[in-house]
Amino acid sequence: MITINETLPKFSERLLFSHKGDYGVVLGIGGSLGMSGAVALAGRAALLVGAGLSRLAVPLPILNTVAGFYPELTTIPLPSDRNGKILFNAIDKLIKSAESVTSIFIGTGLGRSAGLDRLVPKFLCRLDSCKKLKGVVVDADALNALNGQMPIFMRKNIILTPHSAEFNRLLKSTGLCECPSEDNQADRINVTKNFANSYNVVMVLKGHETIVTDGNIVFINSESGNPGMATGGSGDILTGIIAGLIARGFDIFEAAKLGVYLHGFAGDIASKKYGIESVIASYILKSIPEAILTMK
Repeated sequence: MITINETLPKFSERLLFSHKGDYGVVLGIGGSLGMSGAVALAGRAALLVGAGLSRLAVPLPILNTVAGFYPELTTIPLPSDRNGKILFNAIDKLIKSAESVTSIFIGTGLGRSAGLDRLVPKFLCRLDSCKKLKGVVVDADALNALNGQMPIFMRKNIILTPHSAEFNRLLKSTGLCECPSEDNQADRINVTKNFANSYNVVMVLKGHETIVTDGNIVFINSESGNPGMATGGSGDILTGIIAGLIARGFDIFEAAKLGVYLHGFAGDIASKKYGIESVIASYILKSIPEAILTMK
């Protein structure tokens, strides 16, 4: 079991003669009417950890809003239903978009619908044909869309990032095992390892002392993070950080470990600057560069 940050991977030096394509392309899929900020936060976080390009596939009604958050983000318009959620018939366009990217995140601000409950598992299972793709981060409502239809993945390039409630819903829908007790860390570790093994995924079980496991090795982040990070949008930033690190060249387990620690460290910096009660997602985002500089 790993609990110390000396085991964390280091950023490689950027080459003098390089371009954005050398640092990977992230495809973010999410957003819906009323939840456009989540996907933008994640997309921005991916850039702040060094990804070369962050491309966001979002419902057409919110495209201008998402694009207006940060000028560095590029966007892909997707068809939407009357409630502003991505339609199932966007799947072929998404697969086509996925063929040329390094990493993907899906779920931030996605919302729920019958169409999305069909789209998410089918999309994830079709990604085996995308040879350039190094890793996929599945979060938020994309996790909820897997309830009762959790695939066993062929390639171990999927990272699930549930909080306890999302994980418990997945466990109940699969019938794999009983939900772990929130205050029993050993129980949480064992159940999370079992789930990662059973479905061939990397698990990031968020919370106090976040657990990262590939089903074999377990990393516990006991050295960064604080209760001020219990705020809307914080998890979206973690999703973007991990996807950005994969694009930057880290393998998926190393990206998950480093991403969890870096996210917590940025939250600690924000807490010291603004006070623990006043930490918001934007402040965590703003603190990522300082966190990286301090860690180097």
